[in-house]
Amino acid sequence: MARRDGVVAMLQRIGLMALSAVGLVACSTGGSVAADQPNADWGVKDIPSQQGRVFLVTGGTSGIGYESAKALAAAGAQVVIAARGAERGAQAIANIRQATPDARVQFQELDLGDLDSVHALAARLNQTLPRLDGLINNAGLMEPPQRLVSADGLEMQFAVNYLGHFALTADLLPLLRKSQARVVTLSSIAAAHGGQIHLQDLQFEREYDAAQAYSQSKLACLMFALELQRRSDAAGWGIQSIATHPGVSRTNLLAERGGMSGFVRRNLPFLFQPAPAGAVPTLYAATATQARGGQYYGPTGLMETRGPLGLAQVPEAARDARVSNQLWLISERLSGTGFPSLSSDGARAGMH
Repeated sequence: MARRDGVVAMLQRIGLMALSAVGLVACSTGGSVAADQPNADWGVKDIPSQQGRVFLVTGGTSGIGYESAKALAAAGAQVVIAARGAERGAQAIANIRQATPDARVQFQELDLGDLDSVHALAARLNQTLPRLDGLINNAGLMEPPQRLVSADGLEMQFAVNYLGHFALTADLLPLLRKSQARVVTLSSIAAAHGGQIHLQDLQFEREYDAAQAYSQSKLACLMFALELQRRSDAAGWGIQSIATHPGVSRTNLLAERGGMSGFVRRNLPFLFQPAPAGAVPTLYAATATQARGGQYYGPTGLMETRGPLGLAQVPEAARDARVSNQLWLISERLSGTGFPSLSSDGARAGMH
């Protein structure tokens, strides 16, 4: 009885959140936004040829990352899958080659919770890749019930979801600039529901809340994507930075969750879209000629959990230029990386 009541409560909460999201989108949509809307029917079949292009996909052994790598390889791209676990990497490559026998795909070891691993991967790729046309910052960790600490002493969701990707992008910037690449960073609808940057306690050392820590990490990803585009425009880096989110998709990231939320996701799968559909916004951002830097793409159905491709709702917190700049500077210090400095004029142009 308790479990059934919990499920009912969860479904009621989803319904209320959906009504809230519909209201937010209705209030925030204008004519200029409509003009930038992608084709709602865009799908994997619409990916243009990626022959001669090179992509790096973090977390590409399962879920959205795997579906993205698989589709890119099928379109002719050379794909580097970066993740933990060589065995899972080999299996992912075997599966991709079963679907596309001539796929050009390789695996590279990466632990985003260990900055030494991040820097080592970037060093290898800077030495071996002739170009890098797309970086897909996809890998993620969701709501471990106990506070975990990375190899560098940071809260694990902040480290894996956000800071590792921040450092990887910084390390690969020369290669990305050379190819005028696209950097696609995955956020989450969680960023719009309670997402806040806790500048006074980024690592949740005082009081750990798994959901808040996850929301913060995904809000940070969205802010990073938007800030990266502003800085690219100001400094003339020539890269396009695009944020996406997959809605709520049936992946291991959700199925492995505990508690009532995990129960709903495992036992009521019809509420959520399949992983290939969840990968569509990322693939659009990475390959579509119509995709634009500085945009945020995702599904537009029930509270953005599923449905046709479109522009996603950007929460007000992600538009805070002051906090974005503070987070950027803190991230450079914590990660031991640095992006090229902007001039005072360029900084003012990039921090509007």
